Formats: sequence, structure tokens, C-alpha cells
Amino acid sequence: MQETSRIQYVEFNAGNESYAILISDIHEIIRMQDITEIPNGQRYVKGIINLRGKIVPVISLRSLFLMEPDAISKSTRIVVVKHAEESVGIIVDKVNKVVTFSDIQDPPERAGGVSGTYFSGIGITPTSLVGILKLDEVLLRK
Repeated sequence: MQETSRIQYVEFNAGNESYAILISDIHEIIRMQDITEIPNGQRYVKGIINLRGKIVPVISLRSLFLMEPDAISKSTRIVVVKHAEESVGIIVDKVNKVVTFSDIQDPPERAGGVSGTYFSGIGITPTSLVGILKLDEVLLRK
């Protein structure tokens, strides 16, 4: 296994759960803004935003993981990731901090009601377990 203590992630919440994405995959983190809905889209695709002249699709992690609908608050953010040469926004309830994990375990086949294929691993901190998202699975879901 690679040296995990040097790899940085951004940790955030969706519902009561903590998740993380590699910091190198994140383009920027922006405040919640108006989202233009797209008819006949997947349930978890909330629509599109105009980010400085570029159209960016936005998904809801809560909807993807079958949680209660997004509760928009002052701490709600859109984490814009660059993936496969495309920008995609992910709505999260709160961005917590930049973290490194001293231990990352393989994900279980299922974590609660969520398939383990969404995760590249489970990061272990002194106080919690954090699901490390596998962007290929989260963003390219059919």
C-alpha cells in the first residue's frame, strides 16, 4: 500500500456521513447557487450551473446515496471536481477540512444502503471513519 499519510483529501458531510475526495481532483469549492433543472435527468442530477461562462452539471450526493432530500443551508457547498476533462459539481452539506489518513482500509461490499463500489477506501481518523469516494463510480453512474 502507498504512503497514505502524505496524500491529502478534502473531507465533507452529506447527511450524518463523512466523505472525502482527493484534493488533487478538486477544482474549487463554491457557495450554493441557483441550479437550472434538466428535464428527464437522473434523480440525483440536480441540473446545471453557469460557472464563469462554463456550463457545469451538478449532482446531489444525498440523492445518489438515497438520503433525505438536500437541506440547503449557509454551509451547503458545491464541490467542483475535474474528472475525465470535464467539470462536475457535487452538492455537499458542509466542507469540513483537509485531512490525511494514517490508515485506509478496503471498502465493504455495502456500507449501509450504499454499494461499496462508490468508494476507493475507508479512511480512518482518531474520531471517525470517512468514505473516500471513487469519482469514476459517483460521476459516471448510469
